[in-house]
Parts: sequence; structure tokens; C-alpha cells
Amino acid sequence: MATDYDAPRKNTDEEDTDSLEELKTRRSDSSSSASVDEDEAIAAESFELPGADLSGEELTVQVLPRQQDEFTCTSCFLVKHRSQLHDASGGQFVCDDCAA
Repeated sequence: MATDYDAPRKNTDEEDTDSLEELKTRRSDSSSSASVDEDEAIAAESFELPGADLSGEELTVQVLPRQQDEFTCTSCFLVKHRSQLHDASGGQFVCDDCAA
């Protein structure tokens, strides 16, 4: 038997058509058991991760000054290598990422 792939397909859910009254009762039942709306900011304030107190921690990162072959992009303010310099017209150094 040949299959017509262009014909609209019917799901088994569509074949079991419900009456309008049944759909209304399902809708009212699901809406009555809806969850309570809670402000995300209030919920986030009460939520604390274990070991989240980092007030006594110190960062140990070595910061290097800008090197001779680097520039600071005037758009994103990141230090980039000269190979990423897109345009230096008017004394404004713009990287390839910001120029795109």
C-alpha cells in the first residue's frame, strides 16, 4: 500500500476529542492547583549556599602591566594583543570583536 506523505497526519490525541465541558473542567482543575507566585528576589535572599561566606578570603592573583605588544580597546576596555587591533584611526584603538 502506498503512503501519501503529503497528507495531514492525525495524532491519537486528536482522535480522542473531548467535549467542551470536559475541557473546561480540566482547565479549572489545573488552574485551582496553581503554585503560589513568589518574588524571586525574596526567595533568593532566604536561600544560602553552604560555605558561601567568603568574607575572610583573599585573592592571590598576579596582575601584570600592559605589555609593549598590547593595547586597551576603547569600546570594551579589555587589554588585547596588537594582532586583534582592528582600527586605530583618530587615536581610538578598537579590537576586532567590537568592530564586528
